[in-house]
Amino acid sequence: QVRLEESGGGLAQAGDSLRLSCAASGLTFSDYSMGWFRQAPGQGREFVAAVSYRDASTHYGNSLRGRVTISRDNAKGTVHLQMNGLRPEDTAVYYCAAFSRTKTGSYYVPEDWAYWGQGTQVTVSS
Repeated sequence: QVRLEESGGGLAQAGDSLRLSCAASGLTFSDYSMGWFRQAPGQGREFVAAVSYRDASTHYGNSLRGRVTISRDNAKGTVHLQMNGLRPEDTAVYYCAAFSRTKTGSYYVPEDWAYWGQGTQVTVSS
């Protein structure tokens, strides 16, 4: 059974930094690109970042570009999202997701991702 478990969310103030982590189990981690999405109340899921299974190359969505860094540790089966300069509009549930190397699709499309975590809440106050 595949499981993606997020951690590191919580309450922050504007300007703070947070580091989200995701621990994967039940899958061959090196066969999956890993990524993060976020969903604010009343909004759809928004692509934040992805890191490739192939060469750990990174891809970022527009909303947090320049303020986030994604990384992965294949030995530990973990992926991290370092977020800096947080803003109140970054308040959302942040989801970890896995994208199969066999999938032809787009990182930006939530339906193309194979597995999802339950999400971790990030709340940023002004």
